[in-house]
Amino acid sequence: MRVHVCAAGRLRAGPEKTLVDDYLERFGKTGRAHGLGPAQVIEVEDKKNAGMEAEAVLLERAVPAGAVICCLDERGAVLSSPEFAARVTGWRDAGRQDLAFVIGGADGIAPGLRERADFSMSFGRMVWPHMLVRVMLAEQIYRAAQIVAGTPYHRV
Repeated sequence: MRVHVCAAGRLRAGPEKTLVDDYLERFGKTGRAHGLGPAQVIEVEDKKNAGMEAEAVLLERAVPAGAVICCLDERGAVLSSPEFAARVTGWRDAGRQDLAFVIGGADGIAPGLRERADFSMSFGRMVWPHMLVRVMLAEQIYRAAQIVAGTPYHRV
């Protein structure tokens, strides 16, 4: 199952981009043997600053046809890492070919796109900068592959 991180805004060179790239590359190596990956980041930019709705249109275009859509949203479910891994592998086992994680910009994700999502999840009740959410998501995607592979990376 291919993984797509569809995100609003551009992640410039720096520590956050280095971490995202590193975790997603590691995920590709570990996940391949378990039917997970590769992963890619698709960035969209609302250059006209037309707002959340215009950004949602761009994000929806970035999502592959037929993909499971998982929005990162402060109102979403809070999962443990094993629960996250189980959800990802559940989608894989159901025969889904693509999984798209959607990360909105500073104003979040437009209600229409949130409603269209198959699932919404949160990294807690706090609001996180969307650039840090990318790093945390990339690490959890990698961790999910490690959990599935049975490696000692995830310690309980």
